[in-house]
Amino acid sequence: MSYGYTTRLDSLNKQADRTSLGVKLGRVCIKHDIPVSDVASQLGVSRQTVYNWFMGTHEPHSDLTSAIKKYIDKFKQ
Repeated sequence: MSYGYTTRLDSLNKQADRTSLGVKLGRVCIKHDIPVSDVASQLGVSRQTVYNWFMGTHEPHSDLTSAIKKYIDKFKQ
């Protein structure tokens, strides 16, 4: 688990639907220790919204799909 994320969030992210774009974003951010505040700022949403995506509680709005995919692609190796 990354330093900046709680074990609870890490666990909820791992249990969530891996096909969800928000969950995928969460896995990338947890792996690379990217602060939620950076993601929220970059995508123009609140930190709580990002946490909800990471846990699979809510799906990102379709208007953000392209931006999220680009964000994820920056960290693929």
